[in-house]
Amino acid sequence: MQKKLIFSGHDTFHCRLFWLKKGYDFVSNHGRFKDDSGVDLGVGRNMVTSIRFWLKSFGIIDDDYQINPFYKNLLSDDGWDPYLENEATLQLLHFKLCAMNHSSIYNLIFNELRKIKPEFTKRNFVNYALGLNAQLNGGILEKDFSVFLRMYCSTSEKNIEDGYGGLLTELGLLNSIGENQNKEKLYRIENQQQKDIPNDILLYCILSNEDYGNSISFKNLYSSKKGVANIFCLDQDTLDEKLEQIANDHSSITYSMDSGVKELQIKENISPIEILEDYYA
Repeated sequence: MQKKLIFSGHDTFHCRLFWLKKGYDFVSNHGRFKDDSGVDLGVGRNMVTSIRFWLKSFGIIDDDYQINPFYKNLLSDDGWDPYLENEATLQLLHFKLCAMNHSSIYNLIFNELRKIKPEFTKRNFVNYALGLNAQLNGGILEKDFSVFLRMYCSTSEKNIEDGYGGLLTELGLLNSIGENQNKEKLYRIENQQQKDIPNDILLYCILSNEDYGNSISFKNLYSSKKGVANIFCLDQDTLDEKLEQIANDHSSITYSMDSGVKELQIKENISPIEILEDYYA
């Protein structure tokens, strides 16, 4: 069954570098956003709405403003990386954004569209989404795509320096590659830094996936929605190499061939949070 698709809510503002920390601190101290919350946040009213939207999109808060314990570990003043200085933190945030469904465009593009259309345009995305639900509004889908571009595709070094660049542009996952024959801008998702993703980050993402059990096939890790290969754009060889390294680093994990099927087997319960605690320590 197709999950409910969710678009808009950001007021056309992409998530800025310090918005998640600002929003986290505000909810921690004040509880809920109000009409005058922009005074405390130092932003306009429309941006308050957008910050709330992004907090939900990354799974920092739920509809009742309850803060996810993961983000208490990450974003509190004495947390792992409250100011997002470690690129691994951006990789984690990318994973959270794609695995959540509060803003469906990220899940659809990284998990589905790029597999069908390795090189795609705004129109390709709009048509794909409308094919899933013809009742969607094409104009809203176009605005979501524009925000997606600003989140991932770096256009100006000055914007990045001023804090106006997209939160996830540094990951280099989205590239503008020219135009098609109809003069529409073409984009491609690829990960030229895939081998640099820390193994502990991948392991956390695997362990925190509720769809997985203690035995996970390579095929599932490579092709399943919310799988690390889809979200991080890993090729088969890199994923295979990373899984071997993870098994070598953890005595309670094996990665082997059984009856012609490669599987990652987790022999003991491992806390995903403890994996990150060790990494950030």
